[in-house]
Amino acid sequence: MLNWGRKAALHARVPVGKMLDRTAGFSSGSKLFVGGLSYDTNEVALKDAFSQHGDVIQVKVMCHPVTGQSKGYGFVKFSSEKEAAAALEKMSDEVLDGKNIRVHFANSG
Repeated sequence: MLNWGRKAALHARVPVGKMLDRTAGFSSGSKLFVGGLSYDTNEVALKDAFSQHGDVIQVKVMCHPVTGQSKGYGFVKFSSEKEAAAALEKMSDEVLDGKNIRVHFANSG
């Protein structure tokens, strides 16, 4: 027999603000998705490339949790939406470590 009431009660304890606020602390308009990265591109190289276009405050290259191998994409967060927009314009379709990269604003969700 299933006890749906208990399960619902457990979920009800999570504060609504915690469930809704996925972007706490920054504007999603200041974060860029960077795809098509070389598997050799690391966070230092990504930051160096994008820092020419504004104040980079965070860089993350997504990697496989077991092997540590790059998944070929990452994120770059700027201190302002204006800097992110400038970087998006300048870096879209540029070559980084021998690969043409794709740059878009990151999804907010």
